[in-house]
Amino acid sequence: MFKKRIKKETVGLLFALPALIYMCALVVYPIISNIILSFQEVTVKTFSLPQKPFVGLDNYIEMFQDPVLLTAIKNTLIFTVCCIAFQFLIGFAMALLFSKKFTASQPVRGLLMMPWMIPITVTALMFKFMFGSNVGIINQALMAVGLIGEPVEWLTTSGTAMFALIVTNVWIGIPFNMILISTGLSTIPKELYESASVDGANRITTFFHITLPLLRPTIESVLILGFIYTFKVFDLVYVMTGGGPVNTTQMLSTLSYKESFEMFNYSKGAAVANILFVILLLVSILYLKATYKEED
Repeated sequence: MFKKRIKKETVGLLFALPALIYMCALVVYPIISNIILSFQEVTVKTFSLPQKPFVGLDNYIEMFQDPVLLTAIKNTLIFTVCCIAFQFLIGFAMALLFSKKFTASQPVRGLLMMPWMIPITVTALMFKFMFGSNVGIINQALMAVGLIGEPVEWLTTSGTAMFALIVTNVWIGIPFNMILISTGLSTIPKELYESASVDGANRITTFFHITLPLLRPTIESVLILGFIYTFKVFDLVYVMTGGGPVNTTQMLSTLSYKESFEMFNYSKGAAVANILFVILLLVSILYLKATYKEED
């Protein structure tokens, strides 16, 4: 019996071995290599050296003394909070709407998933064209209704570039929030609403005393996943603004790319990437801790 159990466990481990090898090769190894790189001085001059100079925490100290890093952290937080707030509220409202049965609800909900299914690079190029100063449809529409008198330089003006990025990312993230919240709504027993209706509860009462409490695990998952996906944004910003103008849309991810592949300070780029990794790791740990606490 004992040998049979060991054999079953061995077979199970063999089935998990390909996934383990994949995770080690494409996740664990790059993370460890990036951490090691951040403690070295790897530039164009030292890239080909067999033994890279070890500098300890110098890269982190220099980056934290650079005001651009603090700007990137601030921009990333503003971008993340604004995007999560708007796409969650709109996605929540749409999930509540499409949880009701009405004509064409299913086809329309399917069409609303398109923004999330389109590659982000394609969406970024599309909105970059829409926010264009001369031929962009947004300027044309605003001028047609008389809200503006001349085209606005949305992506090259410090005051509007971040707004354009937030609008684009909210458009992408709404379907993701809607579908997850819709799934959570479908798990709430209808008998609870029927009992509340019999007891004389109105829609507002049932929403705050039944829907919201039972959706709490779903809401927490949506917010945490949204934070992780949004905080590490790169392709959207890189295509639309490239971190400009004058670093007003510079994010941690784009700063890491800039240091590594434009300034060729590979170690400093790795340091910025590790700062981003640590922030996301802390958020994930707090989420897992809260989840396990709630389950207990």
